[in-house]
Amino acid sequence: MPQLNPNPWFAILVFSWIIFLTVIPTKILSHTTPNEPAPMSEEKHKTEPWDWPW
Repeated sequence: MPQLNPNPWFAILVFSWIIFLTVIPTKILSHTTPNEPAPMSEEKHKTEPWDWPW
């Protein structure tokens, strides 16, 4: 049965994983976000008590 011969399929598997692990992550990591997140201010909001109308 020729499909059990690992010679061509193992090389295809190895080369495809090399591509997945080297080329694709570098392409993904090269993208930058258009808006960098701004740091939040550390001041607390001023809250006032609210009286219920009943």
